[in-house]
Amino acid sequence: MTRSGQCYCGAIRFELSGEPDRVSLCHCRDCRMASGAPVTAWAAYPEGALAVTQGTPKTVNRSGAVLRFFCGDCGTGLFYRNAEVLPGLVDVQSALLDDAATLAPREQVQTAERLPWMATAHALPAHERYPAA
Repeated sequence: MTRSGQCYCGAIRFELSGEPDRVSLCHCRDCRMASGAPVTAWAAYPEGALAVTQGTPKTVNRSGAVLRFFCGDCGTGLFYRNAEVLPGLVDVQSALLDDAATLAPREQVQTAERLPWMATAHALPAHERYPAA
């Protein structure tokens, strides 16, 4: 199976071949800082499964073996590589996939760093659209 995705502005496009090894929601502080969100959805694929088909992602290395890739135009986080923890794998932010709804997370990781209120977020009132003031 081939999946495709892109950054927010469309400057970076990519394709993934095959199926991911794992699909996870990550609660670590590093992911929160990089994304500005309380949790990040990742799909871990073998390195060779990822092909950037348009544009050139920028990288940041803030902590040793960790490389984060993002769009230099719109800032969207794209990929994560850590040869020490995930050898041979590249994590892709799965919410960026054109068919993101078909790749549901199977686990939550780094829950030791989860924001306490995320454990009960599912119990909050839900609105299909932004509620009127």
